[in-house]
Amino acid sequence: MSDDTPTPDQAPGAPHPRETAKLLGQEAAQQAFLTAYNSDRLHHGWLLTGPRGVGKATLAWRIAQFLLATPPSDDSGLFGAPPPPDTLDTAPDHPVTHRILAGAEPGLAAITRSVNDQGRLRNEIVVDDIRKLGRFFGLSAADGGRRVVIVDSADEMNVSAANALLKMLEEPPARTTLLLISHQPSRLLPTIRSRCRTLRLSPLGSDDMQAALAQTGTDVTGGQADHLAAIAVGSVGDAVRLINLGGLELYAELIDILGTLPRLDRQRALKLAEAAAQRGAADRFDLLLSLIDMALSRLALTGATGTAPMPEAAPNEAEILTRLSGSPNKARQWAEVAALITARARHGQAVNLDPASLVLDTVFKIQETAGQSR
Repeated sequence: MSDDTPTPDQAPGAPHPRETAKLLGQEAAQQAFLTAYNSDRLHHGWLLTGPRGVGKATLAWRIAQFLLATPPSDDSGLFGAPPPPDTLDTAPDHPVTHRILAGAEPGLAAITRSVNDQGRLRNEIVVDDIRKLGRFFGLSAADGGRRVVIVDSADEMNVSAANALLKMLEEPPARTTLLLISHQPSRLLPTIRSRCRTLRLSPLGSDDMQAALAQTGTDVTGGQADHLAAIAVGSVGDAVRLINLGGLELYAELIDILGTLPRLDRQRALKLAEAAAQRGAADRFDLLLSLIDMALSRLALTGATGTAPMPEAAPNEAEILTRLSGSPNKARQWAEVAALITARARHGQAVNLDPASLVLDTVFKIQETAGQSR
């Protein structure tokens, strides 16, 4: 991979988790780890779970840096034991900080999908990636005698790799902490889950979303942050992708088109379909399909609960959703059409159906549903 290509543990357009200065919106998870550390109940295996893009990898790197920079509690030194730490922050000028940023910390091993013999990134973590840890554990202990392993993400391990890691969790080397990042913990072996303590991270609210995006070099207004928090479901990684692909504007246009129903502004619908069919627009087309699915889900939720979901994901969204889905019966209709459209979209992509035709077919099906009795 070139130097400009994001690594498997890095969201496109965002800094690497080890370079993220501050973790926002995850105080509970950070405090849970600190409490365990200060109580001398530091488990050797930790499972960091939660939606993709909410800061799991950032927390893992913060924990690793903290552990490698903090003397063990039994190392009292000349003046006795230091007071228990109340934060995971590590000084920017600490040697461990510099070594981690340079990718040269001997006490840390980061396991991600590796490159195969043809120079292509594998689609899973293989057993050889895990076996490399044997050599890592065989090296002399780093400062403080600690070693930390980050696996990002543990969901991507194949069966052989998972079994190899399980053996390490069953018989961990002394003063070793394994941090497993998991977007879908149900995909992991139950025996791996049972040998780890879980830290659950939550989706970010709009204020934390705005601050987190600022750390990536992306400035958004308060209103945009509200919309991003809703569309990205609190995931900073998804928010960065939405910004890079023009997702906010795309969803706003989709909601505006829904606002013309049941008559439908066909010219705007055709323009939306043509934009999805442009050369090199595959990512934007995939995003549009996911945004359509989200709009239908929010329509169903509005009818089922009698209230549009908040915060709004686009201007005037609440008024439009409420008008189009004003009853539980209408909610069922929208849920049914959402399942149908998702199946059609998957089939259309599988047989390489023209993207413009697929989008128009989807919009016409939505129009048909909007015109049905409530």
